[in-house]
Amino acid sequence: MRFITLSSCLLAATVSGSALAQTTEKLNYNLINVQAEASRQVSNDQMNAVLYIERSHKQPAELANQITQIMNQAMATARKYPTVKVESGSQSTYPVYDNDSQKLKEWRGRAEIHLESTDFKAASQLIGELQQSLQTQSVHFSVSDSQRKKVENELLVEASKNFQQRAQLLTQAWSKSGYQLVNLNMNTNDYTPRPIAMRANTAKFAVAEAAPAPDMAAGESKMTVNANGTIQFK
Repeated sequence: MRFITLSSCLLAATVSGSALAQTTEKLNYNLINVQAEASRQVSNDQMNAVLYIERSHKQPAELANQITQIMNQAMATARKYPTVKVESGSQSTYPVYDNDSQKLKEWRGRAEIHLESTDFKAASQLIGELQQSLQTQSVHFSVSDSQRKKVENELLVEASKNFQQRAQLLTQAWSKSGYQLVNLNMNTNDYTPRPIAMRANTAKFAVAEAAPAPDMAAGESKMTVNANGTIQFK
């Protein structure tokens, strides 16, 4: 009885192993990798800027008070521009020592304010006002989240169609009756220009209310969706 049971198990194992081998062979047979992409140049519709205040004082408490007052004034000014998103950036205070005596010379403090807007005119005017007390560290342009999602969805469809066209082209080139999709990976990426560093003597925007805001060359960003997958010829 034990011998029969063992024989049955061995037979079942042999059949299962044979079926598995056939399945594996079928799965790995006539496989081919296919790559396709879709890309587009998209106009940058969002402006980001970083402004900062830097002060020195022998008394850290007085230094902190000066910076706080200036930053509060800057935030109050920014509230006049509802289309510009404003956030407080990093803040730091550190001691400065004399190079020769290594004694404490003074305290130096720095605070940043970050601006973000799709309204270039309002953002430029705000920067102009803030530069009466702050300096501009950098300005750069990018694609806004809403525009990015819209374009990505369109490129996903386009990249998928390009993938199918390539798969069909290869199927015909190899004289096969058709294909089935084994796996597909899709990913997105974009190239955005680096932030423009602004020097204090050149980064001046229009301040007077009557003065027109400067024209902004926002440029473009290249967005790409890649489709990489495997198909199996029938």
